[in-house]
Amino acid sequence: MDRKIYGAILFIQAIYTGMFLLSKVAFDVGMNPFVFVFYRQAAATVFLAPIALFLERKTTPPISFLICLKIFMLSLCGVTLSLNIYGVALKYTSATLAAATTNSLPVTTFILAVLLRMETAKIRTRAGIAKVMGIVLCAGGALTIAFFKGPTLKLLLHHHLFSYNGEVQNSAASGNSWIKGVFLMLLAIALWATWLVTQNRILKSYPSKLLCTTLQCFMSTIQAFVFAIALARDPSEWRLGWNVKLLSVAYCGIVVTGVTFYLQAWVVEKKGPVYLAMTTPLALIFTIVSSAVLFGEIISLGSILGGILLVGGLYSVLWGKSREHKIAASNTEDIEQAENGSKEEEIVEKQSSIPNARIQHAASPV
Repeated sequence: MDRKIYGAILFIQAIYTGMFLLSKVAFDVGMNPFVFVFYRQAAATVFLAPIALFLERKTTPPISFLICLKIFMLSLCGVTLSLNIYGVALKYTSATLAAATTNSLPVTTFILAVLLRMETAKIRTRAGIAKVMGIVLCAGGALTIAFFKGPTLKLLLHHHLFSYNGEVQNSAASGNSWIKGVFLMLLAIALWATWLVTQNRILKSYPSKLLCTTLQCFMSTIQAFVFAIALARDPSEWRLGWNVKLLSVAYCGIVVTGVTFYLQAWVVEKKGPVYLAMTTPLALIFTIVSSAVLFGEIISLGSILGGILLVGGLYSVLWGKSREHKIAASNTEDIEQAENGSKEEEIVEKQSSIPNARIQHAASPV
């Protein structure tokens, strides 16, 4: 089971790497982020709806109005608002900062999980110290990648594999726009963390993961359409040709929103929200390498050092969580053994009391 979970996590982060690269190119060539979110969610809904109806129509539990309302709010906060705000923030800042601030997701998710009593942070134990240190390392790695460049290390490639028309917006904005973009990016990450934590509770009351994912995509499509029709009124912004815009919409809608959301729901159910969130640094490392190989981007020393810190933080938290699971499992075994031992003692006492009762009855004069 653990191998399947680890494989699913690596697959999820590889898919997110492709999403970051394609959406980056699409935004750079002029695609509106609000229209992008609507098309992406609509594609995911069209892809998932027939699959969900075919696989879970007979086993799907009835959905109540309260569950439907919870899924609607989950879609609004964790999908629609998060993706729209993230796209706008990317316009105000740089792609490097966008990729780096995504790695603050584990910190935010861990804090929310602790506040909701879904996770514990026992600082006096080794496991708790390892988890806190992992969070600090992840935050330090993200800040290193964002703000420290250092010497550049160019790969020994004379020609990169792909190119596209349009200049990549690597230069960061300045002044108030930069500050606004940073706050918007952090807000999007906070909404995403809320989605990770809240989804775990909704799945406990409505365990149909595929249908729950489909309903989220459908509701977020309606929500994203309202945002897009209000904020993107130019008809030319809605046109999709046979170019990278259509490719990014299809990939992000079908592969990312359709497939990854379902895999994430499965991983969250098995391991919890913080476990999934702590693997997000892998997507940044994959993105750095893929950008250099595919688009010829130059890798800086800060990116390498930050990646090392992120990987160290990842394994520190995973070690802490695995140690907590081992301690909990050993405690459970001790309790079961103690209960079994007490039951055996009661049986022995009952058996020993039977012959004593017979002897007393035989010695009685009556």
